[in-house]
Formats: sequence, structure tokens, C-alpha cells
Amino acid sequence: MEKTDDIQSCQNEHEEDIPTSSPFDFVMKQFQGKQSSPGKRKERPSAIKKFFRSFDFGKSEGKDRRETEETEINNSEADDQNGLSHHISEAESPSGEQRFNQFMQKLGKKANSKNLDLNNCALSAADVTELASLLPFLPELEEINLSWNSCVGGTLKALTVHLHHVNLLKVLRLNNCRLTAEDVTSLGEAFEIVPQLEELDLSWNSNIGGKLSLLTKKLRKGCKIKLLKITDCNLTAKDGESLAEILNVIPKLEVLDLSINKHIGCSMKVIAQDLKNVPGLKELNLHMCGLKQDSLQGLDTALQHLAELRKLDISCNKEIGGGFKDSTAHLASLKNLEVLDLHQCCVTEEDMTVLSQVIPLLSSLQELNLSSNKNVGVSADPLLGRLRFLPKLKSVAISNCCLHEESFSSLAEAALHLPELEILDLSWNKCVGGNLKLLWGALKLATEIQVLRLSSCNLVAEDLVLLTLLMQDGHLARLRKLDLSYNNNISDEGWVVFCQGLAVFKELSELDVSLRPSSCRDCGTWFSELLAALTKLPALAELGMQRWVLSEAQQKQLESFNRDNKRNIRFDC
Repeated sequence: MEKTDDIQSCQNEHEEDIPTSSPFDFVMKQFQGKQSSPGKRKERPSAIKKFFRSFDFGKSEGKDRRETEETEINNSEADDQNGLSHHISEAESPSGEQRFNQFMQKLGKKANSKNLDLNNCALSAADVTELASLLPFLPELEEINLSWNSCVGGTLKALTVHLHHVNLLKVLRLNNCRLTAEDVTSLGEAFEIVPQLEELDLSWNSNIGGKLSLLTKKLRKGCKIKLLKITDCNLTAKDGESLAEILNVIPKLEVLDLSINKHIGCSMKVIAQDLKNVPGLKELNLHMCGLKQDSLQGLDTALQHLAELRKLDISCNKEIGGGFKDSTAHLASLKNLEVLDLHQCCVTEEDMTVLSQVIPLLSSLQELNLSSNKNVGVSADPLLGRLRFLPKLKSVAISNCCLHEESFSSLAEAALHLPELEILDLSWNKCVGGNLKLLWGALKLATEIQVLRLSSCNLVAEDLVLLTLLMQDGHLARLRKLDLSYNNNISDEGWVVFCQGLAVFKELSELDVSLRPSSCRDCGTWFSELLAALTKLPALAELGMQRWVLSEAQQKQLESFNRDNKRNIRFDC
């Protein structure tokens, strides 16, 4: 009875503070009010449970209280568990950056938020779709290279519809992607959402042929494209006309590469007429474009508007032979031209007469390729001798030009005035054999020469002795590539002398001493001299020795050379 009175007294004392019949409910509400303050986690009500253990509100009330306590505790635990699950879920869900890094890692590539290089990655259609979903996380992307991924063809639209996420894109390379007509159309439609695009390379997509208008008709005036490459895309004459139409909307064009499109030559006159709309053009590549003499005439007319042109390649257009005599009026005006490639153009003697007057006027010329034009060597006009007026020449290629001793001598004299010469290719000119001494003075002065090609020149031992003496005197010190292949007349003694002096070529990275395809020969005593020299050539990475027959012992020596000397030379035997 006393105990009951004590409890009643306690209840009466707190009656004003407790608005409900249950003291537990009141304390819980007070506790929950504290709990709701920002930044504070809910605590389990274990202290409250202990506080009420000294009270006895009857069996029914105690049961209700215990059930309420258990409910609150369970709710608190559930809330904690839900919060933990939410944080775990957030941790497990990768960010856009993490997804991009994982995607690149899967393809064995390093992630770069500005340059996406997936060249030759065996991409699947699913990869292209996944890549498209990642573009929203790459707002700074400037370059995309998907070249040499054949599965891109037919899936490009999945990517182009998301290009608006990368509106800073400047470079897009899609070489050899088997693009379809639908791809070309979707690419054209994307031009409006990539206003900063400067470089577009669609080379080696043969299905573009006949469909170029699907792309070009979407271009609008003010387009910023500076580089356009459409190499080997099976372009038609109609495509040439479509291309001509857009030249007036891409005034900033600097590089135009239409090489290896044999049927576009028929529309070259139309294209040439509109080249005046791209006065800043620096490179024009028309290699193997089926040009004819009338194409050459139209091109020459266009050259008067291309004062900034640095590179002109019209090589491998055999039908323009004989057309130079009427088509070089404006070639001489290209004062900034640095590269001129006329190899395999079937130039005639009349052409040579004109070119002998024009080429020496190209004062900025650095690279000249006249290879595979037989009349270069037999013409009486002194073009080769007049190369002396081009002191900036760094590369001269005159292989397979039927040089005779007189023309070779003229070239040798001109080379004395070419102090910056780095590359000299005289291959497939038989007159060089036995006459290399004519180049003695030029090779002594050519301190910058790095590449010397003398393949199939009918060289003899005397010529190798000359090279050895030059080496020993400290000349040709920067030589990196030396091609002496297909010179079967060199004796074993000549090779011995050469190999003994070979060690001075400290920068030599490539050497070719292969024999002609139709022959074979035992590798003589010079082989041991060669191996000894190789140990002293730290830069050598490739050695061509095709059709030299090695003994079993020599073969084993060659196979163990890299291992024994900790080298990685590629032996092409």
C-alpha cells in the first residue's frame, strides 16, 4: 500500500510536466525532439529503458511500454540500417568520371578528358553505344579518334546524336570504319552541334563513294574546318562536284587530301575553279587521282590564288605526262612551297625542259621527289644541275630515273651547294655503281644527312671502301638509315671492309644489305665482322639480310645475339 502511495505521489509531482497518461511517451517525445536537430543522428533509447525499470505501472501498462520501447528501438535500428544502405548504394554507384576511366581501362587505353584515342581498339557496336552514354561527362573533349574500328560502321548515329555534349570538339578521325550511307548522313547532321570542328578525317571508307553529298550539303557558311582528308574513299566525279560546292563555305581550309581516288580526276577542273575560295590552303594532295593533262591546266590556273601553299602532291598521275609544258605558268609563283612530289608522272623531255626553268625558282623548296620518271635522267636539260639554286633542300628523291654518268655528275656538283641535305635517294640508278666517288665532295659536306638510299645501284667493293673512308674521317656521323640492298656485285672482301668500319655509325638505326629476290648467296667471312660491329651500334634496331644463306652455326649466333648482348634488333633474314 505504501509503495502504491509513493508511486501516486511521484506521478502527482510530475503531472504538470507530463501531458499524456504515459511517462514513457513524454520522455520519448522530448528525446525525439532533440533527435530532429540537423546533423545529429538518432540514438537508441536504451537510457530511457533503464530509467523506467524502477517504475511499475501494472502488468498491462508494463507490457504496452515494453512493446512501445521495442518498436522504437526497432525503428531506430531500421533507420540506421536504411541510412547505411543509402551511403553504401552511393559508394557503389560509380560517377561519370569513374565510368569513363573503367571504359578506357577495359580497352587498354589511358583516360584523357580532352583526347579520346580509341584507334584500332576492336570496338564493338556495344562499345560505341556505351561511349555515347559517356559523352555527357566529357565536356572538355577536343579530339575523338575511332579509326580502324570496322564495327563503328552502321552505329555512328548512336554517337553523333550525343555530340552536343562535346561542343568543343575540334578533331574527329574515322579512318577505315566501314562507314555506311546512314553514318555519312548522321555525321552531316552533327555539323551544326560541333561548331568548333577543325579536322575531319574520313579516309579509307570506300562506301562514302557516291554519297559525299549527304555530308557536304549539311555544311553551312562559316564552318571552321581546316583539315579535310578523304583518302581512298572511292569518290566519283559527282562527289568531286559536291566537294567543289562546299569550298566556298569552308574558307579556313588549310589541308585537302583527296589522294587515291582514281575517278575524281574527271571533276578536277570543277574543283580547281573553286580552290580560289580557300586562299589559305597549305597542303593539296592529289596523289593517284586520275588526273589528266586538262586537269593539270585547271590546277595551274588555281595556283595563282594559293599563295600560302606549302605542299603539292600530284604524284602517280601517269596521264599528266606531256601536260607540264602548258601548265606551269603559276607554279613558279608559289614562293612558300616547301614540298613538291612529282614521282611517277611520266614526264616527257618537253616537260623536263619546262620544269628545269620553273623548279629552281621555288626558293623555299625543302623536299623534291622526281622518282620513277625516266626522262629526268636522259633529258639534256640541266634540271639536276640547277638544284644548286635551292639551298634549303633537305630531301631529294631521284630513284629509278635512268640517270647516266653525265646527269649523275651534274647532281653531284649541285649537292655541293645543299648544306641542309638530310635525305638522298638514288636507288635503282645503275650508273651510281663504280661512280660513287663523284659524290665524295658532297657527302663530306653533307653534315646533316640522315638517310642514304643506294638500293639496286650496281655498287661494287670500291664504293663500300669509299663509304668506309668517309665514316673513318668523321663524315656521315648523323646517318640513321642506310640502304645498300640489291647490290649483288659487292664481293665478300668489300663487305668485310665495310663491316670493319661500321662501328663508327653510332646513330645508325636501320641497315639493309639484302640480296635481290631472284638470288641467294652464302654469308661469308664478313658475318663475324658484322656481329662484332653490331655490339658497337647502340641505336641499331633493324637489320635486313634477306636471301643471305647462313650456316647452322651462324644462325645460332644470330638467334642468341639479342639475348647475349641484351639487345632488341629485328633481324629480317
